[in-house]
Amino acid sequence: MPPRSDAPDSPDFDCLVFIGRFQPPHLGHLAVIHEALKRARQVIVLVGSSWQARSLRNPWRFVERQAMLRSAFDDEENARLAVVPLLDALYNNDVWVRDVQRKVRDIASPLGVRLPRIGLIGASRGQSSYYLSLFPQWESVSVPLVEGISASQIRERLFRSASSAGDYLSTGASHDLPPGVVETLRGFCQGEGYRQLIEEQGLLDQYRSAWAQAPYPPIFVTVNAVVVQSGHVLLVRRTAAPGKGLYALPGGFINPHERLLDACLRELRERIRLKVPEPVLKGSLRGQRLFDEPHRSWRGRTLAEAFYFALRPEQQLPRLKPVQGGDHARWVALADLDPESLFEDHFFIIQDFLGLPADFGGT
Repeated sequence: MPPRSDAPDSPDFDCLVFIGRFQPPHLGHLAVIHEALKRARQVIVLVGSSWQARSLRNPWRFVERQAMLRSAFDDEENARLAVVPLLDALYNNDVWVRDVQRKVRDIASPLGVRLPRIGLIGASRGQSSYYLSLFPQWESVSVPLVEGISASQIRERLFRSASSAGDYLSTGASHDLPPGVVETLRGFCQGEGYRQLIEEQGLLDQYRSAWAQAPYPPIFVTVNAVVVQSGHVLLVRRTAAPGKGLYALPGGFINPHERLLDACLRELRERIRLKVPEPVLKGSLRGQRLFDEPHRSWRGRTLAEAFYFALRPEQQLPRLKPVQGGDHARWVALADLDPESLFEDHFFIIQDFLGLPADFGGT
C-alpha cells in the first residue's frame, strides 16, 4: 500500500515550528505535529535540551529523540519534517531566541518563497504563550491539549523502579506513546544509562524523604567557581551519583556561618588544593552571579552563587593536588567543553560568564 499523503493542497502556512523537549515523544506531541502537517508545507520540530548529559529530567539524547519522533511518521511525512537539535541557553533568552531564528531561517528560506509565512504551533497551555511572546514576527497556531498525557509522569513510571517500568511498557504505555517509542524505550531500559538513572532516582527519593517533614519546601544554597587561565577552565570529574563520571565546576554547600565568597575559596583550597594564593584569587575575581533556574538541580530548588576568576595567562597551569577519595580535578581546554559531559547547568554557567556560542552540532 502506498504511503498516505496528508500534504495540504493549499496550506495555511509555508512553515510551522513546534518547540519541545520530547522527553519522551508522546501521543500529545504527535497530535500537534499531525495538525502542523495538515496546515503547512513544511514542519520544523526543534528539540530542546539537546547536547545535555543524561538526567532524570532529560534522559534521552537528541539522536534518540529524533529517531523516536521519526518512527511515528511515514516516508512522505518525514520528507516534510525537519527535526533539529536546539541547545538551551538557560540564562540568556536573547541567545536562545537568536538560535531558534537562525535555524528556522536556514531551513525555511530554501522553500522558494521570498517571505515565507511562518507560524509557531503548540498545545493550548502557558508554555506556548511564553514562546509566542519571544517570536512576535510569527503567527500563533494553538492545538487542543491531549488530556491525561504527561511526559513527567511517563518518566516517573519508567524510573521509579525497573519492575514498574516493565509493567508500564507492557500494559499502559500504548495510551501515552506511539508503538515505535515503546519499542525504543524497551531497549533503553536494558542499558547502562537506564541503570544509572534508576540509581539516581533512588537517591533522589531518599533525599526527598529526609526533608519530608520540613514545614516548607527546602531551598538549598551552593557556591561554584569558574576558574579560567590560558584558555582552560578548572573542572572536577564526579566519582559518585548523581552525575557519576560527568565534569562539574568546583563548589559545594555553604557552611552556616560562612560568607559566599569564603565558601567558594574554601572549596578551592580544601577540596581542589588549587596552588594559587588566596590574595591572587581574590585579585582575579571578575564576576559574580546567582544562577536560579528552577529545574537546574536534581535535588530540588537549589540556588548557586558562582564566582568567575580570570587568572593571568602563564605558560604553566596552576598545579592541582589530588584529594584522597574526592572528585578528580583537571584543567579542560575551552575548545574541548562538551555540554553532554557537564553536570546539571554547569555548562550554561560557564557560557554565561565567558560568552560561549550557543550553536553546537548541525541541523
